[in-house]
Amino acid sequence: MGSNSFGNLFCVTSFGESHGPALGVTIDGCPAGIALGVEDFLPELGRRRPGQSEITTSRKESDQPELLSGVFEGRTTGMPICVVVRNENQRSKDYEKLRTEFRPGHADETYAGKYGHRDHRGGGRSSGRETLARVIAGVVARKILPETVCIIGHTLQIGPHRAATFEVGAIETNAVRCADSQAAEHMTGYIQELQREFNSCGGLVEILVQNTPAHLGEPVFDKLKARLAHAVMSIGAVTGFSYGAGFATAEMRGQDYISDRRNFGGILGGVSTGEDLRLTASIKPSTSVGDTAKQGRHDPCIVPRVIPVLEAMVAIVLADAWLQARAYQ
Repeated sequence: MGSNSFGNLFCVTSFGESHGPALGVTIDGCPAGIALGVEDFLPELGRRRPGQSEITTSRKESDQPELLSGVFEGRTTGMPICVVVRNENQRSKDYEKLRTEFRPGHADETYAGKYGHRDHRGGGRSSGRETLARVIAGVVARKILPETVCIIGHTLQIGPHRAATFEVGAIETNAVRCADSQAAEHMTGYIQELQREFNSCGGLVEILVQNTPAHLGEPVFDKLKARLAHAVMSIGAVTGFSYGAGFATAEMRGQDYISDRRNFGGILGGVSTGEDLRLTASIKPSTSVGDTAKQGRHDPCIVPRVIPVLEAMVAIVLADAWLQARAYQ
């Protein structure tokens, strides 16, 4: 099984399974001299961690990272950084029947067909728990970027409920991470209603990148938009990606499109303009519903927990592009 690495100069390799001893990440290409310690990972891992609210999975994991290499006396050495997180609260027996039965909408069927022998416990390598490796790498990526760069993810829509206002300070004050407090209440109630029915829902997440450096991205195949799309779409729960005006351009006329530079999403010709990046990702409903939801531990709505993962992947792409741009100087 290949393709467990992402990035060019800043290269991230994820490893481990949901019900194995541990999951982790190796990060190659981080410059030397950057302050880094275990405590740096804790806030972001806490945002992604299961069991953080009444509308997330009941699995309890402390997600304590162990920094194995690449740091000496509190600073990066330029060597590969390896961080692992031990699994503590596996209930593998809940997934025993998945040896022979495939859950609809999951990777069970395709992994079994492609590899033959697979780890069926909790989805194994395809589990959303793999994303903690991405979150760890995202912390390091942010340290490479200029301090002025600010990556903000928030829930734009869940089911029929859409945010109408944007207040950054509201995002971490509600369970759904919505920047509109009133919409957040409707979203939470909607999720709880579906949860009681052992059902689920999806939504939309918007990622804003403020103070984006200009001139990131390469011509043709490595356009910044292409790298961002690759990164975002590599997350299992994501079903769609757009930037700027996105799919709304289908209804626009040319004059309308060019009249507002926000429609460009901070990218022209695949290269960043220095304006804010505006990205949108669609998140699918959890397909662990009905009897499967009754027997296991699943999120009725994965949208809030995928936000730090999306932020991390955007940070990884930007750090990689930043290092590549500096190499030209």
